[in-house]
Amino acid sequence: MNLLDFLKPECVKVPLVATEKRAAIDELVDVLAAAGAITDAGVLKEAVWTREQTRTTGIGNGLAIPHGKCPGIPSLVIAIGKPAQPIDFASIDRQPVKLILLLASPPDRGQDHIMVLAKISRMFMTRDLREQIYAAETSEELYGIIKAQEGA
Repeated sequence: MNLLDFLKPECVKVPLVATEKRAAIDELVDVLAAAGAITDAGVLKEAVWTREQTRTTGIGNGLAIPHGKCPGIPSLVIAIGKPAQPIDFASIDRQPVKLILLLASPPDRGQDHIMVLAKISRMFMTRDLREQIYAAETSEELYGIIKAQEGA
């Protein structure tokens, strides 16, 4: 499974304008909508925020993976945002996040959803890769790092 199957270059935003968790989620959903990857931003914002309220998606090491499933999304999609300043996501390690990967999928793509979450988690276990991504200063640079990591 290649993340580039689900991530378009225009769905990477560096820096995010948002300075808090909900605004960052909304901003990334808007990025997906602007790229034509989703049709109903409001429904997705609510789905992701509802999921976030059950348990934080701040998984530690500066990374958050907010995610949601909802109708009206034709296929699994990813948006990535790097905040201008780290954002408090109530992460499990109590550290602010430096990168947010928002994952959205239709309700019937549960297996793909889980596989992509697992792949992202594994990929970001590598400290060198995390640091390289956290140092990216532009959307193009960040996308290029992911592209190189995926062997494309």
